[in-house]
This record gives sequence, structure tokens and C-alpha cells, in this order.
Amino acid sequence: MGSEWVQTSVGDFLEEHGGEIKTGPFGTKLKASEYSEVGVPVISVGEVQLGRLTLHERTPKVDVDVTARMPEYLLETGDIVFGRKGAVERSARVRSEEDGWFLGSDGIRLRLPDCCDSRFIAYSFLTTAHKQWMVQHAAGTTMASLNEKIIRLIPLSLPPLPIQKAIADNLEVIDNKIALNRQINTTLESMAQALFKSWFVDFDPVIDNALAAGSEIPDELQARADRRSALLSANTATTAARLPQDIQQLFPDRFVLTEDMGWVPEGWESSCVGAEFDVTMGQSPPGHTYNENGDGLPFFQGRADFGFRYPSNRIYCSEPKRLAKKADTLVSVRAPVGDVNMASEECCIGRGVAAVRHLSGSCSYTYYSMAQLREHFKVYEGEGTVFGSINQQGFKALPVLTVPEQLVSCFDRISGGLDKKIELNTQGINSLANLRDSLLPKLLSGQLSIPEAEQALDKVN
Repeated sequence: MGSEWVQTSVGDFLEEHGGEIKTGPFGTKLKASEYSEVGVPVISVGEVQLGRLTLHERTPKVDVDVTARMPEYLLETGDIVFGRKGAVERSARVRSEEDGWFLGSDGIRLRLPDCCDSRFIAYSFLTTAHKQWMVQHAAGTTMASLNEKIIRLIPLSLPPLPIQKAIADNLEVIDNKIALNRQINTTLESMAQALFKSWFVDFDPVIDNALAAGSEIPDELQARADRRSALLSANTATTAARLPQDIQQLFPDRFVLTEDMGWVPEGWESSCVGAEFDVTMGQSPPGHTYNENGDGLPFFQGRADFGFRYPSNRIYCSEPKRLAKKADTLVSVRAPVGDVNMASEECCIGRGVAAVRHLSGSCSYTYYSMAQLREHFKVYEGEGTVFGSINQQGFKALPVLTVPEQLVSCFDRISGGLDKKIELNTQGINSLANLRDSLLPKLLSGQLSIPEAEQALDKVN
């Protein structure tokens, strides 16, 4: 490391150059009644991942009237946000598209002066050494927590500003490629979700067949039928709106009324998860069997381990109790209930996870079926003595339809192609992340020169 590198702490650096640390609004400053489903996202520990902010379905939002009342909690591009409780080793830099989001009560933000590159410091917070420091210095006995005092103690190693910028520029090249692949994956999953909803929730192909055959359309579905009729008769009707004939004929042309699920396609029956899917509820192995050195199978305990499609956090278990097979759908059954992931390999599952697979063996159909059950899972968010949970009996009783196996296979052929692209993109993301993580400590310690890093990056361009 060059002699020009300055060894300091966050607190000392702020004292000398300016900037501030701010904890999110406590108590009655921001009431739960002010949260809404639309508006400005509120960023707390649940949204802070390693190096990035991630919104999810449960991310609360507030009206602009709330942010106008408390502008001091608005996030700005370059701010670094920490979760105040739980995953204290995580932090994320606010990107330009996240400017104006709102700091929640379980968040702490660090605003740095212009004499440093916040990207460089945010990258330094992704190193193993920093994460270990955060865990070691966190407060609390039952749950690790952070406060402004701890943030001020974080050690910093800073080269001159031009070197900070050059290092950050190189690492950002990799992160931009990762972000592009993530965006592609989000688009691919949205396409598959839209197809599942069209076929198995809105019953669009059945409505189309009923309109063509002159069959009666139930009153409850008439508005949907009118929209389909207008779409299919318009000159601008998209190719996606019209299925190939061999697929279209797999759907019936009329509806029947069921007692518990309303109008469903003729020949489809109301059923439950336990009758249509294999369900394995997780069981946590003995504590002494956990490790981080790769001994045994990857072990996933709950929602905190989940990533976009596949689990990301991992420890290993040498004596697994309950297993999930590769491509099983993983469902969180505790706090929160109903989030889904897919197993990228055989793995061990703990009490917070269930593994699910359609009786036909379908993988894609299973994944999107479980994702569509989120509204039913919400009923269980208040169950349990401490936090939301669903047991095996409740899980298996959730309502689903019995769909002809030909249709399940057809859906798998189409969406499976999209899912395969997601899998390959995810492998690319992991390779890029591994490259970034290998360069990160060497660049941030001065062991690797900028030209050497650029040579490594040329291989992925």
C-alpha cells in the first residue's frame, strides 16, 4: 500500500471534511398508518442487500406529503445505507435512480463529502474484512444492531481521490454488467409470470375459445371477455395474444361453476396444494453440523437466504435432515410467509423453508403456481407466537386448480426456455461477482494496480 493512503475512521473523516450520519425516524415521527402501497419507497433493513438496494412486494411506501414534512430523511445519490438491525454486515450505495427514496426507522445513512468518492467507500464496505468488523462490533445480545456511534468507528483506508475514482470506475464496469443481466432476468421472469396468469388465472385462451364457439360467458368474466374480443379483433392485435392452434385446442371452450373457486374452465377441478404437489417441510439440523467451509450441502433456513431466483446467502450442513432437489421451488413458511425461490442444486432446508414440486415433475409450473399463491399466504402472516408462519396442514390446504397434464407440460416447454435463460444469466452474474470480489480486496489494499485490473476486465468485455 502506498504511503499516500490515509488510515482513518468514518467519524474522524467526517469531522475533518464534513458529511453526516442520520438514523431513520423513530416512534411517532413516522406512523405505520402513514404507510401505503404507492408513493415513495421506505428503505430499511429489508431493502439493504450487499452493495445494492432491492425493493420487494412488502416494501412500504409513503406519500410525498410525508417526505415533504421530513425532508431530512430523503436519500440522495451517493448516500450509503445500513440496516440498523439483523444483517449488520450489509450496506448499499444509493444510485441515481434511487435518489429521493425515504430512510426508514430501521435504516442509517452515511452522507460523505465531495472530497472522496462514495463509490470507492461503498466498495470497501463489501470486503470480507469490513463485514467481519461490522459483525464483531455490532451491539446487542439477541439481535445484532448498529447505531451512529458504531458507524463512526468504521475504519477507512483512502488513497488519493484520482485513485479512488479509477478503482471505482473499474469495479463499476463489472457491476454495470451484473445490473444489465439482472434487468434481463427480471424481464424474462415477468414474461413467464404474465403467461401463467393469462393461462391459469385469467383463463384468456378459454375465453377466446368460448367467444369463437359462441359459448355462454359468465357475468363475472364478461368484462374480461369484452377486452379479449376487442384485442383479438383489432388490426393491431399482437402475436402474443393469439396462441398457435395446437396449443389453443388444449383449452376448453366453456366454464363451469365450482362451490369454492367460482367459475373455472370445464374439465378443470378445484383442488388443494397437497393433492397437486409434493411438499417437503424443512427441519433444522443440529447446530454443530453447520459450517462455512463447504462441508456437506448448502443449507437454507428462510427468506433471508433468498435471492432474485436462487438463494444467495449460504452456509453448509454436514448432517442434513430435510432435502430439496435441484429445481424444486423453495417457499418461505416463516416471517414472511410465501416468498419463493428455486433450488439451483440439491440442498438442505431448515424450518423456515418448504420444498415443492408438481406431481407431474414440472419445475416452471410449480414455481409460478407458488408465486400466484401469495395472496393466500398473507392470511398466515399473523400466525405463530412471534412471527408469521404456516404449518404443513395449512400449506397443503391452500386452494389450487387441477390442470390437465398436457397443459402443464406445454407451459413448462415455453416458460422453461425463459427459465433456462434466467439460469444462464444467473451463472454469468455469479461469475462476474466472483471476479469483482477477487479484485476488490487487492485493489482496495493497493496490491493490484489499475492497469492489472483493466487487463482482467478485458477478458469479460
